[in-house]
Amino acid sequence: MFNKACALSLAVFIGMASSARADNVVVFQDGKKFSETEVTIKVGDSVTYTNKDPITHNVYSNTPGVAFDLKMQKAGESSEIKFDHAGDALVQCAIHPQMKMTVKVQ
Repeated sequence: MFNKACALSLAVFIGMASSARADNVVVFQDGKKFSETEVTIKVGDSVTYTNKDPITHNVYSNTPGVAFDLKMQKAGESSEIKFDHAGDALVQCAIHPQMKMTVKVQ
């Protein structure tokens, strides 16, 4: 028997499940630059870096609390980094110092 209490419980469960889902932002490396200079995401979201250049990049951040290093990323490769802590991460390419962007994690 499906009653109002069951319907309400189901609606609350679905709402909790959809709000817990993390989002993903895609940033391209193209023309020796990032496609975005800044992105804003929530804690638990991720950013995928996709190398559209015909050359290798090294995407990293030394920002305390949100540091990461995706290592060498060849042409056509993608790498995802999940951000579990709030803060602003300065993201750079170790090979091409002009490549900089900010990931704001709220």
